[in-house]
Amino acid sequence: MADALISIVPVILSGGSGTRLWPLSREFYPKQLLAPYDDELSLLQSTVARLDGDWNDELEVAPPLLICNEEHRFLVGEQVRQMGRKPDTIILEPEGRNTAPAATLAALHVACERPQASLLIMPADHLIRDVAAFQEVVCEGARQAVRGRIVTFGIVPTHAETGYGYLKKGEVLADGGASDLYVLERFVEKPDLTTAESYLRSGDYLWNSGIFMMQAEVWLEQIEHFRPDILAACKEAYEQGTEDGDFYRVEAKAFNACPSDSIDYAVMEKLTASREESECEAAVVLPLAAGWSDIGAWSSLWEVLPRNQAGNIVRGDVLAENTRDSLLLSEHRLLAAVGVENIIAVETADAVLIAHKDRAQDVKRIVQRLKESGRSEHQFHRCVHRPWGSYEEVDQGERFQVKRITVKPGASLSLQMHHHRAEHWIVVRGTARVTKGDEVFLLSENQSTYIPIGVVHRLENPGTLPLEIIEVQSGAYLGEDDIVRFEDDYGRK
Repeated sequence: MADALISIVPVILSGGSGTRLWPLSREFYPKQLLAPYDDELSLLQSTVARLDGDWNDELEVAPPLLICNEEHRFLVGEQVRQMGRKPDTIILEPEGRNTAPAATLAALHVACERPQASLLIMPADHLIRDVAAFQEVVCEGARQAVRGRIVTFGIVPTHAETGYGYLKKGEVLADGGASDLYVLERFVEKPDLTTAESYLRSGDYLWNSGIFMMQAEVWLEQIEHFRPDILAACKEAYEQGTEDGDFYRVEAKAFNACPSDSIDYAVMEKLTASREESECEAAVVLPLAAGWSDIGAWSSLWEVLPRNQAGNIVRGDVLAENTRDSLLLSEHRLLAAVGVENIIAVETADAVLIAHKDRAQDVKRIVQRLKESGRSEHQFHRCVHRPWGSYEEVDQGERFQVKRITVKPGASLSLQMHHHRAEHWIVVRGTARVTKGDEVFLLSENQSTYIPIGVVHRLENPGTLPLEIIEVQSGAYLGEDDIVRFEDDYGRK
C-alpha cells in the first residue's frame, strides 16, 4: 500500500449511441443522456455522481474527465453543469474510435501533470444500484493500480447471459486485501446459451463490465508496447488539439487516422496471452456485485425497473387491461394495452415501437432500416436540443414548416442567413432581441416579425426567463443545412 494519497481520476466514456433503446435513444440524444427512473439523474449524471461521498484517508477523487463525440458536447456539458459540477475537461472526439484511443487520450491528458494518478475508466451508460458496494471494490482497485497493475471489474453473474462477454478468473492472489483478487486468465466472447449455463455452474467466469483502472503512465507503457500505432495517432491528435472553455478538441485529421480498437483487444487480451513471468500478474480482475446493468436493450431495462403486481413497468399515460410482464412507456399520448404479455411498447412524439420482449435486441435492425431509407428518426427526436435551447417541429407540409423554439435566458442563436427560406417569428412568452439586417429591436409577447430570404438575422433572449417563439418557415427548401453562419457563440461552423 502506498504511503501517499492515491489520486483517482474518473474517466467517463460517453461515446455510445444506444441504438437498441430506440425510439427513446437517438444518434444525437443517446441513452446515456436518458434517466432510467422518473425525476432522477440521467445515466451520465449517475456515473459522474458514482464516486461522491467520504473516502478513507488514502484516497482522493479528482473532478471527472469526460470523453464524448463532438456532436454531443453541449448536451454532455449541460448535464454536468446541471449537477453544479465543473469537469477536469471534456475531450471531444471528431469520430468514435472505440475505447482504446479514448483511454489513451485520457492518459495523455492526465500524465502531463499526474502520471501516477489512477484512471477509473467507466462507460457513461451503465446502471449501478449499490453505489456503496461499487466504491468498496474501487478502493481495492486503486490499491492494485498503484502496484502497476491493470484492473478490470468483473460482474458476478446472476443468470446465464448470452448478451455479454465474459472474463475467466485465474489463480487467487494473496495481496487482494479485503476483496477477492484474481489473475485475469482470459477474455471470452459472447457465448451461446448452453455455454453460458456452463460458465454459471463453474463459478469461474464473470461478466465483462468494460470498467478498468490503471495508472496513466502504466496505460501509456502498455499501449506503446502492444499498439504503438494507436499511441502515435492519439499523441499527435492530442498535442495538436485546442482548448475551448471546458472542452478540449483533438486535431481531427490525426485522430480520424487512428485505428479503432477496444481496451480489451488492444491491450488486455494481448497482456493475458503473453503470460511472461514479469507480466503474469499485470492484468487482474476484481469481482463486482453491485446491481450492475449496461441497459443494452429494452429487456435489460425491464429487468431493473420496479414492476407492478402484474409484472408490468408503466410510465406515462398508460391503461393496461389483462396485460402482464410488459414494459409500457408513453411520453405524449394515451397508450392502451389489452390482453397482451411479454411486450415492449414505447410511444414518443414521432415514433411508436412494439416488440416482443424476447426480440428486444433486434430493435437495432429497425434503426439500420431507418438509416438505409434516409429517414431522420434514428438521429433526432421531434424536440431537437441545441446549445442555446431547443426547437420542436409542430407541423409541416409542401413549402412550409412550423416550429416551436425555446431559447434559454441569456442565450442567442447564431448570426445567420438562409438562401431558400423566409421566416415569420411570433413571440408567445418572454422577450426577444431581434437582429434583422441593420435593425436591432425588441419583441414582447404577441408581437411578430418577418425575415425575408437572404436577410442576415439573429434571435436572442436578453431576459431571465425562457423565450418561446413560434416560427413559420416558407420556401422551396426547408432543410437545416440551409444555414450560413457569420457569428456563433458556440464555435459551430
